[in-house]
Amino acid sequence: MKFIIDNWMLISVAFVSGAMLLWPAVQGGAVRGVSAAGAVQLINRERAVVVDVCGADEFAAGHVTGARNVPLGEFEQRLPEVVKNKTVPVILVCASGMRANRALATAKRLGYEKAQVLAGGMKAWKEANLPVEKA
Repeated sequence: MKFIIDNWMLISVAFVSGAMLLWPAVQGGAVRGVSAAGAVQLINRERAVVVDVCGADEFAAGHVTGARNVPLGEFEQRLPEVVKNKTVPVILVCASGMRANRALATAKRLGYEKAQVLAGGMKAWKEANLPVEKA
């Protein structure tokens, strides 16, 4: 006990440095996402359905080839119509990934356990030089 009292500053520094080392793992674990390459594998191997949660105008400007548009405001009502099979992987996409992350919670609540967000959104998709379709 005397050691702890005499060296409280050293113990505090060790604790803070350990927390700083673990922070990226904790933060990265909270954000679910699949890379563009991982999304392509899911689409090809497991017949994943790509759902774009952008508005109609953004969707028309450019989206993942074969994606279905379900704007975030209509997501809860329309997702069950668009993706009837809840066991198939669902990849949620938007411009940057922020709206898709909000949609992920709704998809999980509706029973789509294999739903994932495209990490980085359409920006990451385009940076990976993957095909973009315009309506």
